[in-house]
Amino acid sequence: MLTRAKAAVGVTAAGLVLGLTGALTGATAATAAPVPQATVRTVTVQAVNNLGLNTGEAKSVQCYVRIAGFSPGPIDGRLGPDSWKAWQRFLNDRGYPAGAVDGEVGPNTIRGLQRFLNYVGYDTGGVDGVAGTKTRAAWKAFSHIGDNGTWC
Repeated sequence: MLTRAKAAVGVTAAGLVLGLTGALTGATAATAAPVPQATVRTVTVQAVNNLGLNTGEAKSVQCYVRIAGFSPGPIDGRLGPDSWKAWQRFLNDRGYPAGAVDGEVGPNTIRGLQRFLNYVGYDTGGVDGVAGTKTRAAWKAFSHIGDNGTWC
């Protein structure tokens, strides 16, 4: 009987109690209370990709696309899926193909944005679908075109 109680010591504090109880009364681990399960919650990740813009600059480009007639959702300085869908619609509508309107900033969206930025006078370093240093700098410079308050 003492050996059985010693074996239970290595499991857990609850196992020790069960082991001692089992040694004294003949109860088994099968009669133990169930172990509580962890709560599982589903979390949706909202991707935000400002491509190097700060909040104020991102608000500016959200205002620009809204004034152009494409709803980016709230003007909050966070370029999430709704903002990028608005930009994709804008780019597609204006002849700068951005591909599917899915709110994701992939190579097609970047190429469309590069074409647009090049057209309006900003050097993106080429149209390669990569948001590199020059593309990000052009996007940032473009965001400041509305600094005189005309966009929002």
